[in-house]
Amino acid sequence: MTSSPKKILIVGPSWVGDMVMAQSLFIALKQQHPDSSIDVLAPAWSLAILERMPEVRKGIAMPVGHGKLNLSVRFELATSLQAEQYDQAILLPNSLKSALVPWLAKIPERTGWRGEMRYGLLNDIRLLKKSDYPLMVQRFVALAHKPFTPLPDELPRPSLVVDSSRVAGLLQRYGFNQQPFIALCPGAEFGPAKRWPENHYAAVAQSFIDRGWQVALFGSANDIDVTESIIALLPEKQKNACINLAGETELAEAVDILSAASAVVSNDSGLMHVAAALARPMVVVYGSTSPDFTPPLSDNVAVEKMAVECGPCFQRECPLKDRQMHCLKDLSPQRVITALDTLL
Repeated sequence: MTSSPKKILIVGPSWVGDMVMAQSLFIALKQQHPDSSIDVLAPAWSLAILERMPEVRKGIAMPVGHGKLNLSVRFELATSLQAEQYDQAILLPNSLKSALVPWLAKIPERTGWRGEMRYGLLNDIRLLKKSDYPLMVQRFVALAHKPFTPLPDELPRPSLVVDSSRVAGLLQRYGFNQQPFIALCPGAEFGPAKRWPENHYAAVAQSFIDRGWQVALFGSANDIDVTESIIALLPEKQKNACINLAGETELAEAVDILSAASAVVSNDSGLMHVAAALARPMVVVYGSTSPDFTPPLSDNVAVEKMAVECGPCFQRECPLKDRQMHCLKDLSPQRVITALDTLL
């Protein structure tokens, strides 16, 4: 282990789950360079997550939207970053655009996977052999090490810090009582092929309300239709036991409230990775994607998925006409409830 201090700029990913998994890289860097400063250039929404990672000195909001060039804005940002005198930039996205700011900022060491033919923009360019690093988190952590360095068997796991002083106030504000609550995360920004059906989530909610629990539905404003349809499927007498937080909470608030959940059921989504980094007992349902690439990084988790001939397809929408989303529809609520009871 070397203790030489470094100033490192990470160009962060654009998805909540990927940003949570990136904490494994930050921890690995701190293990090698304990006195280093790590700053993360990332979308503005992610700053709330980065604030919960003690390894990160500061988050820097990326002023250019995902997929946009805006070369003049990137040049202005790069000019401002030159004053920080970073020793190294590590790029987690594989796009050519993501390499522009570190190059324009004249950061002397610029590390990343080859991606979109970024020769010249990167000078520590790695060739990814996917079979060597089947997990996304392995691909992140590998960039903390010299090329061809074997990774440790146990990678550092994300562990978000909770603002414990805010939790009680948030629970009171949103109508939680002293009963345990199960957090349901039925959305997925990637697309509907990741989403376990609403009637299955409603069955899980009904089962836990019958036990005297509350149910909290998490998600962004894009998930409101899904969460409202879950509540609509419940018997009238149970609806008051449901708290719909979709679109109501800021990301930092969702983190703090999730930390108090007694159990979680989630699709493969950003909130799944958040709940895993909070070590909540959780069952994760996989449809079009695979835990062999982006598993929840926690021991307190059960994964449920159907073995289907067409999966994992990694499609946003199910391509089948005759058996639409059977990988998720055929996965019964009782199977998830049983898995959760085993964890609990």
